[in-house]
Amino acid sequence: MYLKTKKNKVLKVSSVLCCATFLLFTAGCATTSGLQSSEIDPYEDFNRSVFGFNKLVDAYVAEPVVEAYTFITPRFVQTGVGNFFSNLKDINVVLNDIMQAKFLQSGEDTGRFLLNTTVGLGGFFDIASEIGLVKHDEDFDQTFAVWGISQGPYLVLPFLGPTTGRGVTGGILDAAANPTTYIGAPIQLINMLNARANADGSLKLIDEAALDPYVFTRESYLQFRKHLITDGQSEITDDLLELDTTESKEPAKK
Repeated sequence: MYLKTKKNKVLKVSSVLCCATFLLFTAGCATTSGLQSSEIDPYEDFNRSVFGFNKLVDAYVAEPVVEAYTFITPRFVQTGVGNFFSNLKDINVVLNDIMQAKFLQSGEDTGRFLLNTTVGLGGFFDIASEIGLVKHDEDFDQTFAVWGISQGPYLVLPFLGPTTGRGVTGGILDAAANPTTYIGAPIQLINMLNARANADGSLKLIDEAALDPYVFTRESYLQFRKHLITDGQSEITDDLLELDTTESKEPAKK
């Protein structure tokens, strides 16, 4: 299904890019940076296979469970759970702020974490945002990019989704530094369910709006990661559907 206006494209693309917990969307859009998809995605055949596998797992396992979760869980509880895990992630953010020499930002993010942990009852309530403390998103992949480490090939991992060569290492360190990793499987399951529930609309949008959901997801992910790494200096374009249309007409040559 094609989008009929540029405004609608921007809105739909933005909703896909906001899916920061489930799609994990690293730096540099292949086609928009002048690189061929074969250069940025040399393992496309393998990645497409894993992408298809992940979609099956999501359709037959994750989606039914998430539907049950959202049915029995009040919306304010889902929001609170999301705030709780987002607050724990701020520990990673502060750590990476320091490693990127963003010392002023690290002070702000430390203040966010302390305020939400205390007044916000362990982060269940996002008091910091209410008083104007902006939430930042920093991770080890972004830190490595700032240090000059190259992105590496685009990859799709079973169950985990999109990443890059650099993002794999970054993701391992992110998990090691996140307290959620150590608080037990049931809590981690709640985190995953809540993240998948928040991503539901964006995932359905990809299937409906893109001729080739794989290309659309890849370009969205790479653009969004580049946007994060450059602290917003790299604009997220609204031409992802055109990229998807063009690439879907050019089958990969292996």
